[in-house]
Amino acid sequence: MGSPAQPMTPSSSLIANLRSEQMRFAPFAQMAPAHVDRLVAECTQGYFEPGEVVLAPSHGVVTRLLFIRRGSVSARRGADEDRAGFAVEAGELFPIGAVMAERAVRATYTAEADTFCLALPAAAVHRLAGESAPFADFLNRRVQQLLDLSRRALQGAYASQSLAEQSLETPLGDLLRRAVVTVSPATPLADALQAMHGKRIGSVLVADDDSGVALGILTRHDVLGRVTLPGLALSTPISAVMSRPLHSLGVKHTAQDAALLMSRHGIRHVPVADDSGRVVGILSERDLFALQRLSLKQVSSAIRAAADVPALQQVAADIRRFARNLLGQGVQARQLTELISHLNDVLTERLVTLIAAQHGIDLARVGWLAFGSEGRSEQTIATDQDNGIVFLTGHDSDDGARERPSLLAFARDVNAALDACGYPLCKGNVMASNPECCLTQGEWLARFERWIDHGAPQDLLNASIYFDLRPLADAAGLTRPMRELVSAKAGRNARFIKQMADNALRNGPALTWTGAIDTHTQGGQQVIDLKLHGTAVYVDAARLFALAHGIAATGTRARFEAAARAMRVPAREAEAWSDGFELLQMMRLHVQLAAASREAVDASDGNPNLIDVGALNDLDRRLLKESLRVARRLQQRIEMDYSR
Repeated sequence: MGSPAQPMTPSSSLIANLRSEQMRFAPFAQMAPAHVDRLVAECTQGYFEPGEVVLAPSHGVVTRLLFIRRGSVSARRGADEDRAGFAVEAGELFPIGAVMAERAVRATYTAEADTFCLALPAAAVHRLAGESAPFADFLNRRVQQLLDLSRRALQGAYASQSLAEQSLETPLGDLLRRAVVTVSPATPLADALQAMHGKRIGSVLVADDDSGVALGILTRHDVLGRVTLPGLALSTPISAVMSRPLHSLGVKHTAQDAALLMSRHGIRHVPVADDSGRVVGILSERDLFALQRLSLKQVSSAIRAAADVPALQQVAADIRRFARNLLGQGVQARQLTELISHLNDVLTERLVTLIAAQHGIDLARVGWLAFGSEGRSEQTIATDQDNGIVFLTGHDSDDGARERPSLLAFARDVNAALDACGYPLCKGNVMASNPECCLTQGEWLARFERWIDHGAPQDLLNASIYFDLRPLADAAGLTRPMRELVSAKAGRNARFIKQMADNALRNGPALTWTGAIDTHTQGGQQVIDLKLHGTAVYVDAARLFALAHGIAATGTRARFEAAARAMRVPAREAEAWSDGFELLQMMRLHVQLAAASREAVDASDGNPNLIDVGALNDLDRRLLKESLRVARRLQQRIEMDYSR
């Protein structure tokens, strides 16, 4: 070390003290005590005074993994003082990448305060990694390991509140409890109904005789309307009355996938097929939610059955309760925000349908659009409205002047109803009740082309909101040409992409120039805005990558995955993008659910995305910093690839 390393004389009491100290942190808390003892016994101890260089590229191949007991170290690459660095604090290991790759560091590490470190020889690191799986996993998958640990801790905090006892992440293959009953398409109704009665089952699948692929289904609920009331002869082949097309899933799909499928299509049974397409089982609503008192299907069914806005207000509260239950199951942020967005979609669609009927609006000629986080299916608990209308004009009008007033009146009532259900009006007025957001298909297409071709500052801001576009009620498919135009045209305009890149760099992650978390004081707390200086960095980067490479996906994770392939980014780097985004999303959900349960936002001054960094435990603080560091590296990639 920079100051002479002091060989340790590991007495049993010293080992016990150091083991206790280290086991406060990951990965030591997950390791066997004997492995931690062995690590401590092989360490040397050293001290670095403020300003002293701990490691530098000129030192050559790194021979020791360092653990900071007290103090902090900053790391910077190159001599450029404007180049952002990162900080390593007490409880952290460094430089993991250099030790594992047996190379020199790429940054200069300097002590920022009186710093005491333990140093483990590289040979001992590799030896211990071979003996301790938690240690090896942490070294090889640091961000993912921290994310898993944080998720488990958060799950424990909410488990006592959870009403759902069955994990939505369970593969469907693990949920199948009985063999599926199938019949051929030519089977007479009498035989099929007898099979259902004799086996006491609520449905029978119709499958191809040769391939075993499911063709349709007949359920107990179908019999009255399709067989009894029409007076069909029981000799009628089942193919004449079966439901089709059939919505099915594979054995590797999850309970979450089945829940979403049932909710979206209003069905009660989902056939499950193996990799060859042969049906191996059937999952019923009862199977999926037998142990749950509050389920996705129940909430969505209650929404669809609601007859008015007051009824929908009551069900909207269930969406937040359901989210808390899923958090108690350990459901990941990506899945949780998708489920929240889905239920918000169902509620919005119900409101649109109810209010359209009151106003005499023909929804065959009108589409309701979701922008922003709902367009990306990434809504959290505290979310406002970003929506619009696309419509077809009448035969005698080209600009929508006749239709627009009635559509705006309809939109005002929908926006007000959403506000009453807990989705606040958009402060930026990105709502269908704004004439600027209620346009014909031709007007939307012309506007999108103008934004891409002209690229004024306001155009770029609009593009970052409106280009995350998804239809909710759009029976005529009016939205499809709008999405196709964006994905096809934006990437061909180098000037527009350059401007979007500059726009994506406006707000950086909440890190100081040394790489420490950059907080500000509010209400006596040290806070950061997890959205503005966290998730928004990831969202803007993913949108930029998608536009530049003609990627149609709107979700941040899906954009990252597709962009990584197009950009030939190493898998580990791309995984870090998604993991960092998910961690910040999970923290936002945690903060918002906690505030909702208190019916207050404490020092957030109405901002549901502020987190008190001083109240975080060691693990979450480290994970927050790691996610912000990944966000900074994302912006550095944007600078290199698009802004020069």
